[in-house]
Amino acid sequence: MPADAIAPPAHHLLDLSGRVALVTGAGGGIGAGVALRLAEAGAHVLAHYRDSEAAARAVTGVITGRGGTAAAFRADLTQEAEVEALFDGAARTLGLPEIVVNNAGAYPVTTLMDMGEADWDRVIDANLKATHLMTRAAARRLRAAGRGGAIVNIASIEARSVAPAHAHYVAAKAGVVMYTKAAARELGPLGVRVNAVSPGLIWREGLDEAWPDGVRRYLAAVPLGRLGRADDVADACLFLVSDAARWITGAELVVDGGVLTNPTY
Repeated sequence: MPADAIAPPAHHLLDLSGRVALVTGAGGGIGAGVALRLAEAGAHVLAHYRDSEAAARAVTGVITGRGGTAAAFRADLTQEAEVEALFDGAARTLGLPEIVVNNAGAYPVTTLMDMGEADWDRVIDANLKATHLMTRAAARRLRAAGRGGAIVNIASIEARSVAPAHAHYVAAKAGVVMYTKAAARELGPLGVRVNAVSPGLIWREGLDEAWPDGVRRYLAAVPLGRLGRADDVADACLFLVSDAARWITGAELVVDGGVLTNPTY
């Protein structure tokens, strides 16, 4: 058996020491959870934000307070020039990101009949166009450096299960899943793995008050008996960017407590 076919020791599989990870939308929720978990695994973390600078810097403050390395960067990921500047700034500060988690997005509620062109474009751009621009920018730089890497795109179970007043969102997230597979096929020969994580309903502060009926219905349907947490999604991302997933690409990992196992009829 060739030497490179020998699996790493089990206790090294989730070790990201020395690797640089860029997490988008890292100011709160899933993004913050991912940034903190990757840092805990040893990665140097670049926390992206667009509007929530204080929140992103709070996350990097926690990481550095624990002895890790982190920096916060702002960019509008729907603008190609800003994405390029984000990667350039990241490379100058902590090094070329070989791990990218595309988490940033938009999640508005708008009925199809009320959905104007601007409403549609904003959600498609924030969720799908940004994923493409980030993936392409990362892949081009990794190719130029002769290095492999790992990209995880945060999709949603709404790519499989339609929710009302979310036509733009479900279309975007379904696009993210298929884009992930296409990118995995094209970038695999470069040593770049691309996978997706599709979360179910993830608890956040105020969710119980803002959407009590939705929370109640999810709890009634979820086999594992609770809402998801940001760290549930973060651990799925950690697995997919780590050596434990070294032969996994083009996959969609559903993290929903089993909700999609329910019959739809």
